[in-house]
Amino acid sequence: MSQIHFDIQSILDISLEQKIQSKIDNKTKPLGALGILEKLALQIGMIQGTHQPYLSNPTILVFAGDHGISKEGVVNPYPQEVTAQMVYNFLNEGAAINVFCKQNDIELKVIDAGVHHIFGGVSGLINAKIDMGTKNYQYEPAMSIEQCIDAINKGAEIVSNTQANECNCIGFGEMGIGNTSAASLLMAYTTKLDIADCVGAGTGLPDKDILRKREILETVFKKYHPTSTIEALAIFGGFEIAMITGGILKAAENKMTILIDGFIVTAALLIAHKINKNVLDYCIFAHTSGEQGHQKMLDFLGQKPIVDLDMRLGEGTGAAIVYPILQSSVAFLNTMASFEEAEISKNDH
Repeated sequence: MSQIHFDIQSILDISLEQKIQSKIDNKTKPLGALGILEKLALQIGMIQGTHQPYLSNPTILVFAGDHGISKEGVVNPYPQEVTAQMVYNFLNEGAAINVFCKQNDIELKVIDAGVHHIFGGVSGLINAKIDMGTKNYQYEPAMSIEQCIDAINKGAEIVSNTQANECNCIGFGEMGIGNTSAASLLMAYTTKLDIADCVGAGTGLPDKDILRKREILETVFKKYHPTSTIEALAIFGGFEIAMITGGILKAAENKMTILIDGFIVTAALLIAHKINKNVLDYCIFAHTSGEQGHQKMLDFLGQKPIVDLDMRLGEGTGAAIVYPILQSSVAFLNTMASFEEAEISKNDH
């Protein structure tokens, strides 16, 4: 059986941190006046190991996969076929993520991680299919340990291939009917919160159906007793979530700036964080999802996102929307005048 291994270094470097912070503080502005932009500039500089960071060929990877439980329609208002239909929509540039990536000059890659559909040789789709969707975890684990490790490693490989195209800033998105249920289960496993605190409306369930979804997932959660993080991911996860987990770990190992989207991607990060805590150093949290469990995930990780737009679409849309804010943070650090350059007295400013 193949294994996983990621060597992720902490970005902690006191002397570099002081150098970047001094550069920020000496710009022609009051101390801290650029708020979160200053924190972002410092973090991106620390990730890249330089006081002159830059963003190159930003890319969002959208992983698509189906979930066995969604065949029965007990936790999702949309039929499973919508996953494949949305993949075609991505490829035809008709989805929200296409719009925002095009607007902000972000490259978009779409990956079949395990959709219950044969796409054939359709142009523009990366075929990393593990299986025709996961199994129904009401009855058996979603995937085998071997499949889970395969998915993690494939996600990592796709990130390395992306970085080879001079990309140093990467975001993750997903598509998979039923994947908020998988994310809720993974959230409960990693945070130790009750299922009730982890389950939300997903793609738009009414209140009575949310209660039904919660009851089903509580029964599923009690059915299994995983003895490791990988086993939990195999039991409850989706192929797209496992690939994002591997992608996040590889991006951190490769010292890339990682844009974390909403509920599903943060569930993958929770698993990645269990595997290697240093992964958080490389993550920038784009937004707070409207999915009720997401804020609790962020609280668990001790993170504050850049914006809260009440979005809960997924696809990586939150990551795409905040990318220009990262550009602004790097731009001010590199090109804004210092007090000395502008011949402005600090004491009079």
